[in-house]
This record gives sequence, structure tokens and C-alpha cells, in this order.
Amino acid sequence: MHIYPDATAVVRDLAPDEPVILNRPQAAARAARFFVEKFPGKSLYAVKANPSPQLLRILYDNGITHFDVASIAEVRLARSAVPEATLCFMHPVKTTRAIREAYHQHGVKTFSLDTVEELEKIVAACSDEQGNPAKDLRLLVRLRVSSEYSELSLASKFGVDLADAGELLQVTRQHCDWLGICFHVGSQAMTPFAYVQALERVRAAIADASVVIDMIDVGGGFPSVYPGMEPPPLEDYFSVIHRHFYELPIAYNAELWCEPGRALCAEYSSLIVRVEKRRGEELYINDGAYGALYDAAHVEWRFPVVALEDDLRDPLEEFSFFGPTCDDADFMQGPFLLPGDIKADDYIEIGMLGAYGAAMKTGFNGFGDAQQVDVADEPMASLYRGDRADPRESDNVVSLR
Repeated sequence: MHIYPDATAVVRDLAPDEPVILNRPQAAARAARFFVEKFPGKSLYAVKANPSPQLLRILYDNGITHFDVASIAEVRLARSAVPEATLCFMHPVKTTRAIREAYHQHGVKTFSLDTVEELEKIVAACSDEQGNPAKDLRLLVRLRVSSEYSELSLASKFGVDLADAGELLQVTRQHCDWLGICFHVGSQAMTPFAYVQALERVRAAIADASVVIDMIDVGGGFPSVYPGMEPPPLEDYFSVIHRHFYELPIAYNAELWCEPGRALCAEYSSLIVRVEKRRGEELYINDGAYGALYDAAHVEWRFPVVALEDDLRDPLEEFSFFGPTCDDADFMQGPFLLPGDIKADDYIEIGMLGAYGAAMKTGFNGFGDAQQVDVADEPMASLYRGDRADPRESDNVVSLR
């Protein structure tokens, strides 16, 4: 496969009419090695963040051997892309058929749950034809925790309340070989304290249940770098989690797990878009809310941006974007900082879209096509390097390490 040096080279060669996704295998490999070497436990990649088979293989080849899958479709995809991997079905609400296929056909042994009803479903679906229950299940009770320190909340949909957690842990212990507790502090946790608060809830749940716990899974939430969202180093998160994990009343050989999604793949991809029209401080571009820029529209995520033309001279100004569909909701407030003389037919690179960008693209209104190419340069921002590798000046280009 041809590898372009950077986004500018892609524009010069292709002059694309449609958006182009730029993939950086080297960035994903670096992120994987970082978690494998520095997180004090086992790291599972959350496939929903970016289900690219190429990405799954890159992560596996660089030490990520466990994958968090949330649907039977993700189970099938991951098993095909990385057949040697360990798959963990971490969605707390699953169909009986999905559980049965995952266990009996794909070798999935690890499941999460947050109700007795889900536990009964798992036990029944994993039993053999004679009705004998499985002896090798690894079950995790998902505990509801706060998302107050994260940019996107995951606190309301899943998780057993602390008041009910002890009883559910006791019942679950009777049906599994290996019992764990998991939680999710929300996406883009901006302080390590988010995990301290959650682990204190775990401590209370264990004390109430008085059962042996074999594993603690601190979930996802590990952040990446975006304009206006500059988190502490990931090592700070790892250190805090490690210290509080060892203070829990758990088995002496208990394992510590995490489920990074964004942190492992955000730097993997960026996106080239073309300006189709300018109206004052509004730029009409050829991707948007129904494409790779879902987060920019619906949760007002500010992605780093860089103009790819070499004839723009004006100082940076604040712009908002309209996407290509006929829908007024196809709007991204930003602000996105770009040269004041940017105009129609100019190209823009939008960075840090490896997480959820390609995964959220739709074909609404006939838009959604995007070629994918590999590039060799550095992502616009990184938590895994110590230099500013991108020489183009922009207030949106950040390096924290």
C-alpha cells in the first residue's frame, strides 16, 4: 500500500472531491505499546471507538490481546480480524441469542451484567444441551459511578446502584468461576480523581457483599488531547488507579483491567475536507454531523484543524462549519481556528478523529463516501510523544509530553 508523507501530499495527488480519512498506523502502535508497558494491569481495546480491522490488527500486534466488544456484530468482526484475541462481551444488556453465539461459537467467556435478570440470561444461554451450567464463566457486575469529571456522561444508562450491588455480587458469585466489578467514569475524564471516586464505591460494594473479588475493571474514560481539553499525563491516571486498586479488599491475585477506546485510537486518524462555500464566518464543508464529525456537531467537540493551502496569509480567525446535507442540524459550532482568507475549494485537515469519527459515518442524504489512505506524519496532538512534530503553526496544535 502506498503511504503518503502527509495530508498536503494527499491533496496534491488526489485533489479529492470527497472527504479522505488519513490513517496513521504508527500512532496506534505507539499508543498500544504505551498502555501495555505503563498501565499496571491488562488493557482491553473498546472496539466501538473504531472497529477498523486494520486497527484491531495493529493493536493486537503491539500487545493489546483483549478486546471489549459490545454486540454480536463486534464479536464476529473482532474474531475475524484478530482470531487469537480474547473477547469480552461488556455490554450489560444482551440478547440470549447473542450470548449463546458468543459463548458457544466464538469462545467468549467474559460477560458483564447489572441485574439478576441479565445474570439468569447469561447462565441459561451458556449452558450445554443437557442444561448443565457453564463452569468457566467470568462475570463482571457493572457498578454505577459518577461521570462528573468527564466531558461525556455514561452514568445514567448502565450500572447497579451501590445500595443493590452487594446482593447482586453475592448471587453472581454462585454462577461464575471468576467474579469482577467494572464501571465507567464517562468519556474523556479530565482528572485522575474520577477513578478515585469510582474505586471508593467499589470498596463499599465489596464490603457490603463480603465475597471474593478476582478482578477490577476501571473501564474507559482515558482522555486524548483536543483544543480546550488538555488533560494531565496518562501516567498520573495509572499511578492513582494502581495505588487505590491495591488498597481494595480483594483476592491477593486479583487482576486490574481497563478498557481504553479513545486513548488508543484518537491519534490513529484525521480527515481531509474541502470548503464548498464560505458565508462570513461559516464554512460549508463536505463532511459533517452525519459523517465523521458527529461529535463536533452533537456534543460540540472542538477538533484541531489546519488549512492545507500554502497561499493563505491572514491571521487565524474563528469559524463554524456546516456539513453537506440539507439538514440544519448538520452544523458544527466550533470555533475552529483557520486563516482569515480561507475560501471555497481550499482543503482543511481535521485531527484526532480516530476515535468515533469513522465509526459514526452514515450515508444520510447520499453523502458519506470517504477514501482511506495511510500517512507517515505525526498526529496533530499526542499524549505519547515529547515533541511538537507538526511544524504548522496553529493554536489548535498541542503536545503535552
